[in-house]
Amino acid sequence: MRVTVHIERRPDIADPEGSTIARSITDLGFEAVTSVRTGRSLHLEVDATDVEDVRRQVTEMCEKLLANPVIEDYTIEVHP
Repeated sequence: MRVTVHIERRPDIADPEGSTIARSITDLGFEAVTSVRTGRSLHLEVDATDVEDVRRQVTEMCEKLLANPVIEDYTIEVHP
């Protein structure tokens, strides 16, 4: 099964990389962009057939390794 995990900083946590990108976009003349938030996406291939079991396993992976639950939120998409 293919799984996509989207991880981004929580809205109340500063995103210095996003701020730098926003300034650079403005410097290039794109005045309409007022904010940028960065994140990352992970694409996993999981050898399993039960969607709920895969979701449970990937949630555990996120909590233990893939995301920092103190400052990041994540969403999981399972593609059966």
